[in-house]
Amino acid sequence: MLSRNLASQPLSPLDKRRLKVAILSGIILILAVILYYFNPSIPGRLYPPSPFRTLTGFYCPGCGTLRGIHQLLHGHLWTAFDLNPLMVLSLPYLFYSYVCYSFPAFTGRKLTQIFIKPTWIWWTLKIILVYWILRNIPFPPFSWLAP
Repeated sequence: MLSRNLASQPLSPLDKRRLKVAILSGIILILAVILYYFNPSIPGRLYPPSPFRTLTGFYCPGCGTLRGIHQLLHGHLWTAFDLNPLMVLSLPYLFYSYVCYSFPAFTGRKLTQIFIKPTWIWWTLKIILVYWILRNIPFPPFSWLAP
């Protein structure tokens, strides 16, 4: 009877957030293990080809990301940077965002979050678009941006 009453109680907002963080962390860990053991550079193993590259023949801003993360997981920072510099440069921000989201769920204290002004978001979009265009120019130094 006691377990029946506990099961019917709704989760508190803090418990819901902890559950979300636990699920998200589990998914990230599982994907990291898969990406560590299965190299995306080997065609036809596990990962589908890039749809944008397959349809257009051009690189997108994300091309090289899986291979880059695989290299990072093996400790090869410069190889990862060579595959997708934008991804490597964005990882500290993504990590900080994840910590800011997860930390309060377990400690009850919030971390100082970096406020991003709308103009910065627009500049980030512009940088991504310029990067997208430049990595498809077929001569140096722009071809160095291709994965």
